[in-house]
Amino acid sequence: MSTYNSQLLQLLEERGYIHQVTDPGALDELAAEQIVPGYIGFDATAPSLHVGSLVQIMMLRRLQQAGHKPIVVMGGGTTKIGDPSGKDESRKLLTPEVIDDNIASIRTVFERLLTFGDGPTDAVMVNNDEWLSSLGYVDLLRDVGPHFTINRMLTFDSVRLRLDREQPLTFLEFNYMILQAYDFVELARRFDCRLQMGGSDQWGNIVNGMELGRRMEGRDLFGLTTPLLTTADGAKMGKTAAGAVWLNEDQLAAYDFWQYWRNTDDRDVGRFLRLFTDLPLSEIARLEALEGAAINDAKVVLANEVTKLVRGDEAAKAAEATARETFAGSGAGEDLPTISVGDDGMRIGAVLTELGFTASNGEAKRKLAEGAVKLDDETVRDPATLVTAQEGQSRRLSLGKKKHAIVTR
Repeated sequence: MSTYNSQLLQLLEERGYIHQVTDPGALDELAAEQIVPGYIGFDATAPSLHVGSLVQIMMLRRLQQAGHKPIVVMGGGTTKIGDPSGKDESRKLLTPEVIDDNIASIRTVFERLLTFGDGPTDAVMVNNDEWLSSLGYVDLLRDVGPHFTINRMLTFDSVRLRLDREQPLTFLEFNYMILQAYDFVELARRFDCRLQMGGSDQWGNIVNGMELGRRMEGRDLFGLTTPLLTTADGAKMGKTAAGAVWLNEDQLAAYDFWQYWRNTDDRDVGRFLRLFTDLPLSEIARLEALEGAAINDAKVVLANEVTKLVRGDEAAKAAEATARETFAGSGAGEDLPTISVGDDGMRIGAVLTELGFTASNGEAKRKLAEGAVKLDDETVRDPATLVTAQEGQSRRLSLGKKKHAIVTR
């Protein structure tokens, strides 16, 4: 039995999104009575977000499914500064042109998962550069500055951890929390936004924005965070030995994206199905109860459903077909990552690293020594092996049972 009356908080609770909520009773009552515009902010530091951001994107999807209005805030302004949260060093500053290109690329994923438009519950995407870049420095000091104390700002984890490690924290980055708090104020003015959501590491920043909105505007605002998302083995979501699991097709092939979900730990299947798919809870309960080899069927469902949402139905079907063909040993599979070794060929370690199968040539040597690498189903152990291909020929390279690629000339 849910502890909430509103469809929004019921949905978020039963699917495992809720970690902390400010004044849950008041938010529950508000969500039961009216449309609640809510937002989450996203960085624009790369052309794609990665899987670590997917739980936040799905939370905006749940907001819309429950009859409320999602606001996607792209940090075009704050990206010019850099969020110090969880960082040991200053972030490389990007040009406005690169930031704009990144936002345009990132938007394509949101367009699959949210319905955008002009209606009361249609999603909108805004760039906080619209208001932050036009905010005069003296205006900021006069209107916003009095509501922040250095004493309080120094207690925030994003600042304290950097200082404890004796890592430099620039004045530029120190201002990040002020600008993020001001975003909430501006969104409340423009869209009557009442709710900010984010990961648990953003709790302090969210509360900051709520307090600023109350002091500057006299508004009652709310915050909600998700649990820190890690896999069952303790790894951070969205990272692998080969690098980030990107949401955009240009940064990661559909097959590799599908395979990431297919390789989910048995213990994570039910949780990921609730967070990252729209399957009914009754069907999820059935799938997560599968045991032994049958749990692999649930993993295929998970991979298909997530890939369908993020990449589209055709990408999901092609990736599953490629996996089936590859693991059945009947062919190379059309959707596998492909690498060209040119006329002169490439050392096998370099091929593995270039594909992202190994993080370094050193790791490639270890995998070769372990007998984990096969070229056309023949085990290769010598790191000096030159991988070549004839014109029109394709060869299959495998690392273990789950990573496969096509080698061409």
